[in-house]
Formats: sequence, C-alpha cells, structure tokens
Amino acid sequence: MHSYLTAGLPGTGGTIKESPEDFLVEELPLYPPCGEGEHTYALIEKRGITTLEAIRRLARALKVPEREVGYAGMKDSRGVTRQTVSLPRVAPEELRALELSGVVVLSAVRHRNKLRLGHLAGNRFRIRIRGVVPEALPRAEAVLAVLARRGVPNRFGEQRYGVQGNSHLIGRAMLAGDWRTAVDLLIGDPARVEGEGWRGAIEAYRRGAIEESLHLFPGHCRTEREVLQRLVKRPGDFERAFQAVHPRLRKLYLSACQSHLFDRVVTERLDSLDTVMAGDLACKHENGACFLVEDAAVEAPRAARFEISPTGPLFGCRMTQAGGEEGERERALLAAAGLTPASFDLPGGLRMEGERRPLRVPIGGARAEVDAGGLLLEFSLPKGSYATAVLREIMKSE
Repeated sequence: MHSYLTAGLPGTGGTIKESPEDFLVEELPLYPPCGEGEHTYALIEKRGITTLEAIRRLARALKVPEREVGYAGMKDSRGVTRQTVSLPRVAPEELRALELSGVVVLSAVRHRNKLRLGHLAGNRFRIRIRGVVPEALPRAEAVLAVLARRGVPNRFGEQRYGVQGNSHLIGRAMLAGDWRTAVDLLIGDPARVEGEGWRGAIEAYRRGAIEESLHLFPGHCRTEREVLQRLVKRPGDFERAFQAVHPRLRKLYLSACQSHLFDRVVTERLDSLDTVMAGDLACKHENGACFLVEDAAVEAPRAARFEISPTGPLFGCRMTQAGGEEGERERALLAAAGLTPASFDLPGGLRMEGERRPLRVPIGGARAEVDAGGLLLEFSLPKGSYATAVLREIMKSE
C-alpha cells in the first residue's frame, strides 16, 4: 500500500532544520488582544527551546508563578517560533524591556483574560529544504497543487513516537496491562541508541543483570534509572516499576498509541481522503462539529467544496465510532491491536475519552521558491496539524 497522497508525483529530496532559521513557525491568533485588562499578551520569538522552557524563563524573570502564564499552543525546541503568551499583573512596558536568553519580546498589549490552550486559529510555516534535486521547484509546486485541491493528510507522523520510535508500543502495552512489555520497550533497543554505555546498559537489562544495567545507564536517562531502581528492590514487579514513570510521560505514551492508530486509518483512506461515505462521521471545518453521513451523494458537494471532511478515530472509552464499512474498519484495527474501547478507561487520571479528528485539513497560502540556500516553502495549517505532513509529501525522502 502506497503511503503518499501524491504517490504519482516525484519528491524533491533534501534535508530540513540544518539551522534554526530554516524552520520558522508563526502562530495565527484566534483574536487580537483588546488593549485593556489585567493580563498582558506578549508576542515572543523563541529559538532552540521549547514553549515550556520559554515560559519558565519569562516567569522567573518577572516573578510570576509558571502556572499563571497562559499559552495557546505547544511548540518544540527546533527552529524559531513566534507565539503569544499571557502574563497576569505585568505591565506591557516591563515585558518590552526584558532581555532574556533564547526569548525576545516582539510586542506586548493588555487583554482581559488568560490565554488558553487551543486558542489559536493555526500556524504559518516558513521552511527551507536544503540539498534538493535540480527540478525541486516544479516538483514542489505540483505536490502543493494536489494538497490545495484534495487536502493535507492530517497525520501526526514520526515525531510523535519518541527517540526510539516506540512510544506508541509502550502506550499499547500499558492499555493491555502488559507491564513487562511496557518496561522492556521503555528500556529500549541497543541498536536504536548512541553511546557505548547506553547500549551496554540495555544489553545488561536484556541479560537480566538489572543492577549492572542501572550502573551503566547514563545520567540523562532518569526515567529508565528510576524504573530499574524499583526492579532492583522488587525483582519481577514490573507494574510497580513502571509506576516510577512520570504521569505526563505516561499520558504521552498513551496519546502516541492513539496517534499511531489514527495515522494507520489515514494511510488506509488516502485514495478517498476527500470523499465522504455512508457511515462516516464527517467534520464541519468551520466549527469542528461532527455528524453521521447517511447519504454520501447528498454530502459529496460539501466535501468537494472542503466544507466537510471524513474523520478518523482517536480511540478512547467514550469516542463515537463510525458506522457502515468505516465502523467495521475501525473496530478491526482496534481488535488487531489487542484493545477494546474499555481498555482506555484507565485509573489515576490516565483515562482517555477519545475524539474524532479530520483525516485531511486545508492548506493555506502555499507557495514555493528557490534561492541560493535551497527550496523555500510557505504555507499555513489549522491548529493541531503538523508541517511534517506537508514536507513528507513534498520531499518523499523515506
């Protein structure tokens, strides 16, 4: 099964993120700040650090508790990001005067309420791909034309699966209550890591030499070390050992499992990504509301106008499943993973309710040009969608 929407078109090859300036992300706000109120909305530019680290530095400098700083979206550390954060009881001029490492305040305006997660329209990207083939520009433009017409496959992609590419498998083992497998996967595969000590630590674990493994694990592998410390004290108690993993990380593994299953549905539906079928739960792009498609022919024109799109499952214990053939496909996918909707009803704040996610999203203002540095792309995507889904279709470097 081909895994590109534009499988018939050749890619540009190349590499991204050679320098932070090669990857610029700009948040598109849902609304502008109104100019009055007890919060100040600061447009910041950060480079080489995560959103949480930028917030930490701002909070420390302004003596504001971190949890009181609002933000609309999480951005990773690679590249340059422009995004808005809100701070209570801080004057705009105080923010504008700040000088911080890795964070520049571009503007500061008052507003009445704290900025909430998800309060953004989307993101605009400016990405340079270096080392592309000579005919990169016409190739990129041909792919972008298809994506503009049919939509961008709304994949999460590889960045969701962690350094060793197995976060989703850890999540699946957690959902199945298979704690030994969860620990084995967490400790990892010696072939997937760098450094002799780290590889040796994993090999020792696989031999059952837990204390030797703990001794060899590098200091930065804090989670692995804490899990092994519990195993040294209570050999064989894998469930208790896994409890040493931070709840935020456990939640991440579970959502990686959801993401992986969703990506599989996207791949299976590539040929009909822009078509709704009877039984589909379709999403209205203007407000995100979902409805059951009863008559595919009646809804076809709306899908053609990009008003609606079919959705796929982010599985959970309360998610509505599709009907018809699509529903059968979803149930079969979940069963093949050894899971049921009830598997997601976990205790201890880890319950995953599930939701629907559109299988495709519109791409806005897409353009490409070639300069001395390579191929320069500009486009925007709705919130929650990833630039890597576009780059994958254009570069085809897998």
